Amino acid sequence: MDLLSISTVNWSRAQFALTAGYHWIFVPITLGLGLIMAIMETMYVRTGDIKWKNVTKFWQKIFSINFVIGVATGIILEFQFGTNWSNYSWFVGDIFGAPLAIEGIVAFFLEATFISVMLFGWNRVSKRMHLASTWLVFLGATLSAFWILVANAWMQYPVGMEFNPDTVRNEMVDFWSVVVSPVAVNKFLHAVFSGWAIGAGLVAGVAAWYLLKRRHHDFALKSMKVGAIVGLLAFVMLAVTGDGSAHEVSQKQPMKLAAMEGLYKGKEGAGLVAIGMLNPAKQAYDDEINPYIFKLEIPKLLSFLGYRNLNAFVPGVKDIIDGGYTLQDGATALSFEERKARGEMAIQALADYQTAKAEEKEAIAAGDRDKATAASEAAANHETILKENYAHFGYGYLETGTDLIPNLPLTFYSFHLMVIIGLYSILFFAILLYFVYKKELHNTKWLLYIALWSIPLPFIAGQAGWAVAEVGRQPWTIQDILPVQIAASAVSAGNIAATFVIFTVLFTGMLIAEATIMVKQIKKGPDPIAGEEA
Repeated sequence: MDLLSISTVNWSRAQFALTAGYHWIFVPITLGLGLIMAIMETMYVRTGDIKWKNVTKFWQKIFSINFVIGVATGIILEFQFGTNWSNYSWFVGDIFGAPLAIEGIVAFFLEATFISVMLFGWNRVSKRMHLASTWLVFLGATLSAFWILVANAWMQYPVGMEFNPDTVRNEMVDFWSVVVSPVAVNKFLHAVFSGWAIGAGLVAGVAAWYLLKRRHHDFALKSMKVGAIVGLLAFVMLAVTGDGSAHEVSQKQPMKLAAMEGLYKGKEGAGLVAIGMLNPAKQAYDDEINPYIFKLEIPKLLSFLGYRNLNAFVPGVKDIIDGGYTLQDGATALSFEERKARGEMAIQALADYQTAKAEEKEAIAAGDRDKATAASEAAANHETILKENYAHFGYGYLETGTDLIPNLPLTFYSFHLMVIIGLYSILFFAILLYFVYKKELHNTKWLLYIALWSIPLPFIAGQAGWAVAEVGRQPWTIQDILPVQIAASAVSAGNIAATFVIFTVLFTGMLIAEATIMVKQIKKGPDPIAGEEA
């Protein structure tokens, strides 16, 4: 692989990461606010209290700002599969495209249809019809996230497919195994709860600002109550689904788990690193150097979380490359060299199959039955070899075992930052909810300031979570099947670099515009209710 192709791949990765990162700023706000404003409007319909209607309308304005910009970044994100990752799109487009098509046809259509009723139908439809539209917007946003995350989960754990050597494409054979795979279910729930957490943090922080400014007191208390309840629920469920996701990672992506914990050498009864600093001098095969400068470890917890057994063996980076350890099903783990050899066999078998099929076609055209039969039998033998070794297909394109190691420091620190923010947020929202129900928020200025300055933390945790998920699975676009350097398009690095700069300016401008509009709307506050002072 020459330097130009490496540069092209890295620019493609950087551009996709840029777009996805900005997209995940806007989308989780719509997921979280979607639920919160639906709860608020339900309270209005049940109680008839006009103040709940006023609260709902304010947060719907904030929702709509994020919805528009989230759609714009999402469209650009999907176009990049065709521009920068055309080999990927060709190789697995029949599978990956299906959930994305359903997302556009069903989920986004549902969301886009009812958002107009939600925003402009207050005096045009009945209360219950309007409430239904608000819940359907929330459902549409959630379903949209579901189908996108099903597609992403399939990249992490490819199931329900067969490789067709005639078309050189992967084809879906079991739709439901793709949709309800344990990786997809855990990823969807974890991402949606992350959106709830981000929305709740924003609502609680804005409500705290109003209380500190002694403005819109009743509005702020109602917002704070819903935000605190949703926030606590979301972060507790993030802990639960995070455990489920980590368990799936241990089974399907052991190298990612090793990177998350900075585990170079596996062991039985492995502990979970609560806090630690990696030693930058550490290399995978350098046993002389301690991987940590310091660490605080919870004994045996990693073995339990990964394998539900306190004494289970957790493989480290070196073990996964060298192989030889016993897997959970009793089989012996293959080394990188063994998997590379099998991958090369699969790649060669594919080439030989295509050659044999071409010879068969020529023999049939020439009327040579014996030669056609021999070519057909040869093709069948090559296809058998291909199928037997296809699970290792992608390894044939890698050079050394160290190619399997993702950016370990980024994965490690992102994971631990996410966990620390999650634990902090559970404690914070529990304390906040306690003071909300004790009706003593007015005596807790310190807590209101914490709520205000904690607004960015769920966003940071969400971005860190995606870094773990996507950086941690490198070098794979499709786990074990397709490495990134093979998935990229043959586009010049200069062109991708130019569009990277354009997108950076564009997305940054959109973010600044959104923040400016939101701040102005928040400073303005909710519309006044007749007979009530702000």
